[in-house]
Amino acid sequence: MTESLPVNLSLTKNAVNGPKTDTEDTSENLALAIVEAALDRKAGEIILLKVEEISYLSDYFVMMTGYSKVQVRAIADAIEGQVEIDWQRRPLRTEGKTEGTWVLQDYGDVIVHIMMPREREFYNLEAFWGHAERVSLPNSDHIGG
Repeated sequence: MTESLPVNLSLTKNAVNGPKTDTEDTSENLALAIVEAALDRKAGEIILLKVEEISYLSDYFVMMTGYSKVQVRAIADAIEGQVEIDWQRRPLRTEGKTEGTWVLQDYGDVIVHIMMPREREFYNLEAFWGHAERVSLPNSDHIGG
């Protein structure tokens, strides 16, 4: 006896460059929630890049600076905690938390980079992704970058 399972043929990430969907709104809102959580821990130089049109990795990258290893970890913890509370989501993977110089949190549609100034300057991800659309942030007068 065979049962057929429903097949979901919908494609993610605007396969046909259609109009903005709820998923895109959700990705942007998640990215903005991450920015707010980072601001609560005094993250600096926060940049939000919309990369969905130029990369299959994610819809958004959020990049920020922490000025000590302790602060980098605190920012990562604050983001993880707030997203879990507000969005009932945990990162798919987290890298670099033990070292504390560059923490990467992968939420699928949003990837977070929390870096110490030296790592941020050396790797210069903003330049690498310079062709991505930079999203203006609320309260951007308090945010560097």
